[in-house]
Amino acid sequence: MSDSTYDVIVFGATSFVGQILCQYLTDTYGVDGELKWAAAGRSETKLQQVKEALGSKADKLALITANANDDASLEALCANTAVVISTVGPYALYGEPMIRACTSTGTDYCDLTGEAQWIADMLEKYEAAAKASGARIVHCCGFDSIPSDMGVFFLQQQAKKQFNAPATRVGMRVKVAKGGVSGGTVASMMNIAEEAAGDPELRRKLANPYLLCPADHGLTARQHSIAMPEYDDDFRAWVAPFVMDAINSRIVHRSNALNGYSPAMTYNEGMLTGDGIGGRLKALGIGVGTGLFFGAAALAPTRWALNKFVVPQPGEGPSPEAQKAGFYDIRLAGHTDQGDTLTVKVTGDADPGYGSTAKLLGQAGACLAKDIPDDAPGGFWTTSSLLGEKLLSRLQAHAGMTFEVI
Repeated sequence: MSDSTYDVIVFGATSFVGQILCQYLTDTYGVDGELKWAAAGRSETKLQQVKEALGSKADKLALITANANDDASLEALCANTAVVISTVGPYALYGEPMIRACTSTGTDYCDLTGEAQWIADMLEKYEAAAKASGARIVHCCGFDSIPSDMGVFFLQQQAKKQFNAPATRVGMRVKVAKGGVSGGTVASMMNIAEEAAGDPELRRKLANPYLLCPADHGLTARQHSIAMPEYDDDFRAWVAPFVMDAINSRIVHRSNALNGYSPAMTYNEGMLTGDGIGGRLKALGIGVGTGLFFGAAALAPTRWALNKFVVPQPGEGPSPEAQKAGFYDIRLAGHTDQGDTLTVKVTGDADPGYGSTAKLLGQAGACLAKDIPDDAPGGFWTTSSLLGEKLLSRLQAHAGMTFEVI
């Protein structure tokens, strides 16, 4: 790592979230200061446009041309950096070549994928290579799944501190979130629906809550996901399905296997919709709407109509003003086997999908480059299992997040 030209290279710098990430890194670190970084993508012209938009602070920003379809260019990129931050998605379509390059060259890597089926595929193909080369691979470093993964990490720390026991039943609830819908996120969701529609084996795998856990994980608890409205006694409110539960829960279970919270831990996620008949009806509407969307996305004719007339396209997303105006407030309730209870509040100060995600991803990359010992083992990790306390501190100091017991 000490021989690398750069601490971090942002691969996919011309993408929607890549441009926001470059602005965040420029504003936070400059270009050639505490964190030395460069921007990479397949179009030199578009990279130059990104650099110009960053202003005079980015005059010394290095631009690197690399293509996800060119293994030689990706390996050359990896040779120049300690960490690759990739925003090139949908990852199931475009992400594998960079994973292959990083695991073969021993280069650390993080991304913002939410595609569980792709992560499972990468684990099967490249985990042994990552362990052999020393590459530390960390997926899901955006809104999915840092608030969930690091929120559970923080809750379990507090449970052990206060009760000398882990929480064996944990529920994450989105109290409120404000932000725009992104084309890239929708494209990933549509791709998952399309793949699953034609592959019964994939549907079976996606239904497994322990899909991303190591083969010897030893976790046995029967998991329950929220598919339709439920009443939550912890928060005295109705709960609707939360679309990110499909990836967040699987990341949390992998972290449980790696961190050793408890083999009996159960975990699920939902959205709080309020008490009374109004809360129940709102939860029902969200549940039905979510089901209809994925049903339509699974069928070719309705998927075409959604893409054509309804959903934003890749490269589209909320305005800078909307990103700054966004925020989120999530709560996690934990229960120990002895009957102790603990509630944690996790907040972010920007649009979840972009404004906050860019900051979370940037700090994950900086943490990989600056805070992790060179002899930390290679392999596929989660944010909490590899970055842990260091990332928790960075998120609160530099990424507009808070973690507190309430």
